Amino acid sequence: MGRPEGIDLDRVREYLASHVPGASADTPLQAELIAGGKSNLTYSISDGTRSWVLRRPPLGHVLPTAHDMGREFRVQRALHGTGVPVPEVYAFCDDTAVTGAPFYVMEKVDGLVLRDPAATAALSSEEAQGCSRELIDVLARIHAVDYEAVGLADLGRPEGFVERQVRRWGEQWERSRTRELPALEEVARRLRNAIPPSGPAAVVHGDYRLDNTMLAPDDPTRIVAVLDWEMATLGDPLTDLGLFLVYWGDSAAQAVTMGTGSAPATRFLGRDAIVERYATASGRDVEHLDFYEVLATYKLAVVVEGIHARFRMGKTLGEGFSAMGTLVEQLADAALAVAGRSSIPALRG
Repeated sequence: MGRPEGIDLDRVREYLASHVPGASADTPLQAELIAGGKSNLTYSISDGTRSWVLRRPPLGHVLPTAHDMGREFRVQRALHGTGVPVPEVYAFCDDTAVTGAPFYVMEKVDGLVLRDPAATAALSSEEAQGCSRELIDVLARIHAVDYEAVGLADLGRPEGFVERQVRRWGEQWERSRTRELPALEEVARRLRNAIPPSGPAAVVHGDYRLDNTMLAPDDPTRIVAVLDWEMATLGDPLTDLGLFLVYWGDSAAQAVTMGTGSAPATRFLGRDAIVERYATASGRDVEHLDFYEVLATYKLAVVVEGIHARFRMGKTLGEGFSAMGTLVEQLADAALAVAGRSSIPALRG
């Protein structure tokens, strides 16, 4: 631990002393940038006795509506105690004078995040199967939360959610892009023409995948925390399942998270088993799921282009950013391939 870029430990120490139980203004803090993730910055901070986690937006170029620390804080606070495993959150600070950006502080959960192929390969076949089932069961629990009862009724506007998603991510592309990419423009055109009817609204995580969950250190078939709620909203829950499947099976998408979409398919549940388990656990109609997979791949390409733009400006911390531009192109091609195989005529083009 030390004093990494993006966090003013002296001012954060003073803030914690006033807002976080157990924190002291008299004890210096040390921090470490937690590996993994190419969006928000996550730090482990400690006074030598107690430890917390601090989350803040990335350095440099930030898109409007993205990296909303207040939203992350609010959603996790609301979900704590619902049966959805989330860390306890302690304080949210919107005063950018403290450390240069809004941030929030939460408990440091003891657990395992599977961030690379070696970590997933260490699981036995039984553990990999159990982990797969737990991932889907927890996702179904998220989508079953009574969002009105937990105070999240105004978190989003479910009506017209998917149509707005297509339009909004098109706008994000215009803000982020560093070059012309006709394949991605074609994907956007097809999505606009193929929007399906949505089922009942739910809390949507927005970035649900294996390495955004933390597993029990003694039991990798049990999730102890779902992380990274920056994109949470109310909307069509199949957008979560579509993105989960993209990370689970697409090599370009897995490369965004350093290959952690899944371990070998012979050990983890395959796509069809994932979809069947979700449909059973949630009671949702999954007939138009290929649309949601194409939408998820499109959104991911736009996100990665934003990361690529920050990399070109020298505003990224850590390694693994140099290939992001090529990944955007691969994701666009992958989206077109799924669209071309779809049973939805408008998605086929």
